[in-house]
Amino acid sequence: MGKRLNDLRKDLDLSKKYTLAEAMGIIKKSATAKFDETVEVHVRLGIDPKQSDQSVRGTVPLPHGSGKSKKIAVIAKGEKAAEATAAGADKVGAAELIEEIAKGMMDFDVLVVTPDMMKDITRLGKTLGPRGLMPNPKSGTVTLDVKKAVKELKAGRVEFKNDAQGLIHVPVGKASFPGEKLAENAQTVLDAILKSKPSSSKGVYLQSVFVSSTMGPGVPVIAEQKL
Repeated sequence: MGKRLNDLRKDLDLSKKYTLAEAMGIIKKSATAKFDETVEVHVRLGIDPKQSDQSVRGTVPLPHGSGKSKKIAVIAKGEKAAEATAAGADKVGAAELIEEIAKGMMDFDVLVVTPDMMKDITRLGKTLGPRGLMPNPKSGTVTLDVKKAVKELKAGRVEFKNDAQGLIHVPVGKASFPGEKLAENAQTVLDAILKSKPSSSKGVYLQSVFVSSTMGPGVPVIAEQKL
């Protein structure tokens, strides 16, 4: 990887900040792996991650999808269960699905739950929490509108959340996507992160923004821009 990355960096000016369109062009040229590499946006925020009132978290539907098909499980009853099934959820159930998960069934990427069922899944916290699968209202996975949630997740809704270092990493598509679609997806994510700025955050909010593919170098981009 060392020699390969160095070769890919030869035409990359790390002292320059590129537009998203320029950066995605570089990303596509450097994505030479034998698989369709995932393209991600990496953002360093000017927040104090230790302060709960400065956490940044949310979801945003990508205009051109993420390029990844997600398996969606929904815990709901009656009419809401029927809505989830009609919307294309891969697994739908109530007590029986909770029991399956408690026994180790993890054949899903996202779990959506109606508010009335939250009390019934608290015992799954130790199972779902470490895997990042515990439903949360801020991530749009605890909702009465299961139809909308399932459709948006299937279409490419992504979640963003800062880590302990104040960094956010979000997939915005595949290297096989046209460059302009990758740029639009990335801009949509940056706009959503900007709108989520905590009122208690002072100074420069978007401290740095990079884009990269799975096996490629990070390309520095202009933090605030419009396509």
